[in-house]
Amino acid sequence: MRWIKKHLLQLLIPVLMALMVLPANAVQPDEVLSDPALEARARALSVNLRCLVCQNQSIDGSNAELAKDLRVLVRARLTAGDTDKEVMDYIVSRYGDFVLLKPSFSAKNLFLWLTPILVLLLGGIFAFRKMNMKPQESASMDLSIDEKNKLKQILDE
Repeated sequence: MRWIKKHLLQLLIPVLMALMVLPANAVQPDEVLSDPALEARARALSVNLRCLVCQNQSIDGSNAELAKDLRVLVRARLTAGDTDKEVMDYIVSRYGDFVLLKPSFSAKNLFLWLTPILVLLLGGIFAFRKMNMKPQESASMDLSIDEKNKLKQILDE
Protein backbone atom coordinates (compact mmCIF):
# COMPACT_ATOMS: atom_id res chain seq x y z
CA MET A 1 0.00 0.00 0.00
CA ARG A 2 2.85 2.37 0.85
CA TRP A 3 4.44 1.69 -2.55
CA ILE A 4 1.17 2.66 -4.33
CA LYS A 5 0.89 5.94 -2.42
CA LYS A 6 4.49 6.82 -3.21
CA HIS A 7 4.13 6.15 -6.94
CA LEU A 8 0.73 7.78 -7.13
CA LEU A 9 2.20 10.91 -5.58
CA GLN A 10 5.06 10.83 -8.09
CA LEU A 11 2.53 10.70 -10.92
CA LEU A 12 0.29 13.42 -9.51
CA ILE A 13 3.00 16.03 -8.95
CA PRO A 14 3.79 16.58 -12.68
CA VAL A 15 0.07 16.64 -13.49
CA LEU A 16 -0.60 19.26 -10.81
CA MET A 17 2.38 21.35 -11.96
CA ALA A 18 1.11 21.23 -15.55
CA LEU A 19 -2.31 22.39 -14.41
CA MET A 20 -0.76 25.37 -12.63
CA VAL A 21 0.98 26.46 -15.84
CA LEU A 22 -2.14 26.36 -18.00
CA PRO A 23 -4.00 29.67 -18.36
CA ALA A 24 -7.06 30.03 -16.21
CA ASN A 25 -10.42 29.93 -17.94
CA ALA A 26 -13.29 31.69 -16.29
CA VAL A 27 -15.84 30.60 -18.87
CA GLN A 28 -18.70 28.90 -17.07
CA PRO A 29 -20.36 25.80 -18.52
CA ASP A 30 -23.63 27.68 -19.03
CA GLU A 31 -21.81 30.18 -21.28
CA VAL A 32 -20.32 27.60 -23.63
CA LEU A 33 -21.98 27.44 -27.05
CA SER A 34 -23.16 24.08 -28.38
CA ASP A 35 -21.58 24.74 -31.78
CA PRO A 36 -17.81 24.05 -31.40
CA ALA A 37 -16.92 26.37 -34.31
CA LEU A 38 -18.80 29.30 -32.78
CA GLU A 39 -17.32 28.53 -29.36
CA ALA A 40 -13.81 28.54 -30.85
CA ARG A 41 -14.50 31.92 -32.47
CA ALA A 42 -15.89 33.25 -29.18
CA ARG A 43 -12.76 32.12 -27.32
CA ALA A 44 -10.51 33.67 -29.96
CA LEU A 45 -12.33 37.00 -29.59
CA SER A 46 -12.48 36.81 -25.78
CA VAL A 47 -8.73 36.42 -25.49
CA ASN A 48 -8.26 39.79 -27.21
CA LEU A 49 -10.76 41.72 -25.07
CA ARG A 50 -9.68 43.36 -21.81
CA CYS A 51 -11.62 42.89 -18.61
CA LEU A 52 -12.53 46.43 -17.65
CA VAL A 53 -12.45 45.50 -13.97
CA CYS A 54 -9.19 43.51 -13.91
CA GLN A 55 -7.53 45.74 -16.55
CA ASN A 56 -4.64 43.55 -17.79
CA GLN A 57 -6.55 40.30 -17.98
CA SER A 58 -8.66 39.03 -20.83
CA ILE A 59 -12.37 38.48 -20.34
CA ASP A 60 -11.71 34.81 -21.05
CA GLY A 61 -9.66 34.51 -17.85
CA SER A 62 -11.53 36.91 -15.58
CA ASN A 63 -14.20 35.98 -13.06
CA ALA A 64 -15.56 39.54 -12.82
CA GLU A 65 -19.27 40.02 -13.53
CA LEU A 66 -18.55 42.55 -16.28
CA ALA A 67 -16.21 40.06 -17.96
CA LYS A 68 -18.94 37.44 -17.84
CA ASP A 69 -21.40 39.93 -19.38
CA LEU A 70 -18.93 40.66 -22.17
CA ARG A 71 -18.38 36.94 -22.82
CA VAL A 72 -22.14 36.44 -23.04
CA LEU A 73 -22.43 39.48 -25.33
CA VAL A 74 -19.73 38.11 -27.66
CA ARG A 75 -21.48 34.75 -27.87
CA ALA A 76 -24.88 36.39 -28.43
CA ARG A 77 -23.51 38.47 -31.30
CA LEU A 78 -21.87 35.39 -32.86
CA THR A 79 -25.05 33.33 -32.64
CA ALA A 80 -26.90 36.26 -34.23
CA GLY A 81 -24.65 35.83 -37.26
CA ASP A 82 -22.16 38.67 -36.82
CA THR A 83 -18.65 38.28 -38.21
CA ASP A 84 -15.65 38.52 -35.87
CA LYS A 85 -14.97 42.05 -37.10
CA GLU A 86 -18.58 43.11 -36.52
CA VAL A 87 -18.48 41.72 -32.97
CA MET A 88 -15.22 43.55 -32.18
CA ASP A 89 -16.48 46.77 -33.77
CA TYR A 90 -19.69 46.56 -31.74
CA ILE A 91 -17.85 46.07 -28.45
CA VAL A 92 -15.32 48.81 -29.24
CA SER A 93 -18.16 51.20 -30.14
CA ARG A 94 -19.72 50.57 -26.72
CA TYR A 95 -16.58 50.47 -24.53
CA GLY A 96 -13.91 52.31 -26.54
CA ASP A 97 -10.44 51.22 -27.66
CA PHE A 98 -9.46 50.54 -24.05
CA VAL A 99 -11.40 47.27 -24.19
CA LEU A 100 -8.84 45.89 -26.67
CA LEU A 101 -5.81 44.21 -25.13
CA LYS A 102 -3.84 45.16 -28.26
CA PRO A 103 -5.21 48.50 -29.47
CA SER A 104 -4.93 49.30 -33.14
CA PHE A 105 -2.89 52.16 -34.54
CA SER A 106 -5.28 54.95 -35.50
CA ALA A 107 -5.45 58.72 -35.72
CA LYS A 108 -7.33 58.85 -32.39
CA ASN A 109 -4.51 57.21 -30.47
CA LEU A 110 -1.59 58.43 -32.58
CA PHE A 111 -0.29 60.60 -29.73
CA LEU A 112 -0.21 57.60 -27.35
CA TRP A 113 1.79 55.52 -29.83
CA LEU A 114 4.24 58.32 -30.66
CA THR A 115 4.82 59.70 -27.14
CA PRO A 116 7.52 57.16 -26.15
CA ILE A 117 9.37 57.80 -29.41
CA LEU A 118 9.16 61.57 -28.93
CA VAL A 119 10.39 61.34 -25.33
CA LEU A 120 13.38 59.22 -26.36
CA LEU A 121 14.17 61.51 -29.27
CA LEU A 122 13.98 64.68 -27.17
CA GLY A 123 16.01 63.07 -24.38
CA GLY A 124 18.67 62.01 -26.89
CA ILE A 125 18.87 65.50 -28.38
CA PHE A 126 19.15 67.02 -24.90
CA ALA A 127 21.89 64.57 -23.86
CA PHE A 128 23.80 65.07 -27.13
CA ARG A 129 23.71 68.86 -26.77
CA LYS A 130 24.70 68.66 -23.10
CA MET A 131 27.67 66.40 -23.86
CA ASN A 132 28.90 68.54 -26.78
CA MET A 133 28.44 71.87 -25.03
CA LYS A 134 31.72 73.70 -24.46
CA PRO A 135 32.26 74.91 -20.94
CA GLN A 136 31.52 78.57 -20.57
CA GLU A 137 34.61 80.66 -20.50
CA SER A 138 34.87 82.22 -17.10
CA ALA A 139 35.93 85.79 -16.56
CA SER A 140 39.62 86.29 -17.12
CA MET A 141 41.62 85.51 -14.03
CA ASP A 142 44.63 87.49 -15.15
CA LEU A 143 45.52 90.35 -12.85
CA SER A 144 46.49 93.77 -14.02
CA ILE A 145 49.96 95.11 -13.17
CA ASP A 146 48.52 97.34 -10.43
CA GLU A 147 46.63 94.39 -8.89
CA LYS A 148 49.78 92.24 -8.99
CA ASN A 149 51.76 94.95 -7.20
CA LYS A 150 49.08 95.34 -4.50
CA LEU A 151 48.93 91.58 -4.01
CA LYS A 152 52.73 91.40 -3.68
CA GLN A 153 52.63 94.18 -1.06
CA ILE A 154 49.95 92.36 0.93
CA LEU A 155 51.85 89.09 0.84
CA ASP A 156 55.13 90.69 1.80
CA GLU A 157 53.65 92.33 4.92
